[in-house]
Amino acid sequence: MASPDLESPCLSSVGGSFHGFFNIHVEEGNTADILHVLEAPTSSASDNCNIPTPPPLPSKPCTKSKSYSRNIEYTVLLKETKNRWDILFTEGNGADVHIITEDKSFIPAHSFILGIASPVLHNILQQSKVKNGIRFIKIPGVPHEAVYAFIRFIYSSCYEEEDLKKFVLHLLVLSHSYLVPPLKRICIHFLEQGYLTRENVIDVLQLARSCDAPRLSFICIRMVVKDFKSISSTEGWKVMKRVNPALEQELVESVVEEDSRKQERLRKMEERKVYLQLHEAMEALLHICRDGCRTIGPRDKVLKVSQVACSFPACKGLEALVRHFSNCKTRVPGGCVHCKRMWQLLELHSRMCNEPDICKVPLCRHFKEKMQQQTKKDEAKWKLLVSKVIAAKKALGPFSSRHAGLL
Repeated sequence: MASPDLESPCLSSVGGSFHGFFNIHVEEGNTADILHVLEAPTSSASDNCNIPTPPPLPSKPCTKSKSYSRNIEYTVLLKETKNRWDILFTEGNGADVHIITEDKSFIPAHSFILGIASPVLHNILQQSKVKNGIRFIKIPGVPHEAVYAFIRFIYSSCYEEEDLKKFVLHLLVLSHSYLVPPLKRICIHFLEQGYLTRENVIDVLQLARSCDAPRLSFICIRMVVKDFKSISSTEGWKVMKRVNPALEQELVESVVEEDSRKQERLRKMEERKVYLQLHEAMEALLHICRDGCRTIGPRDKVLKVSQVACSFPACKGLEALVRHFSNCKTRVPGGCVHCKRMWQLLELHSRMCNEPDICKVPLCRHFKEKMQQQTKKDEAKWKLLVSKVIAAKKALGPFSSRHAGLL
């Protein structure tokens, strides 16, 4: 068990009375309840003659079928509506707009539909040139198939899974640039749910920042931090390093910061473990001095050598330490490592004890008096240690199994 490196200057003559506190001994179905079932009393034939015939039960399947039928009707109507809008787009009847794409081909569309779905397209259409009753607008820099899927979604909210997988990045840019939130949400959800890989995460990260997708950006950064070694060797990282060195520096700092946080968490866990061990030692010391435990305990208690294993985690080790301390010929602080640890545990208990006059732990009151002679520096160290041990005790909670022995 770890212990703080604190000196406790005590006279060896005081330790001579330590042995007088203890009585040290050298150690060599209920049956299940039966529950009776109450049976309902049976009625006689004469009683049955006076009982009226009960009304028929309501038909539950009828209610379910009506609700189910309404859901089916709603689904069918919704599907039919989408199909009609999809047909309007694919056939292009009455189209008054031609959308020119990257490969110089065009997609027929209706200006009133585009204007309603996208305020950006509405403004572009207002400023576009009209020739023979047809407006012409351009959407360059994006493959024709991606523009086709984008316009189709504007009409019917329909899309093909293959198109989404192939053009999700293009569709994300289009939905953000032309302010089509429903499609943007679909693209972001698709990217978050498994499209990200080590090869494309850097590209998606840069795109997420350009398209105002903070959650997607956070997921990308978390992926980079988690698998930095592999991602930093990809082609996307090399291009980003050359084109956007500020982002590379930010990601490297995020990795370093995460490593530092991880090391700090490990350090605090180890530190908390030490304070928890000290808390358990305080419980075991009080248990031994107050109640006794199998082979060691107070003089006024009869030891129960045959009792089951003790529930206090530190009891066994502390018994051995107390036994050594009572028989050690050196016992002065600094002369024996084990005795030094015992002195420290006794002083720690004294500083945590609120009832020194009736406390059964040896030297508790003596250490209370010795506190007045300590320097401010030593007093500050002990106060910090006590606060840490108390905090570890509180962290266990009132219903922890470690507190069961105290109740």
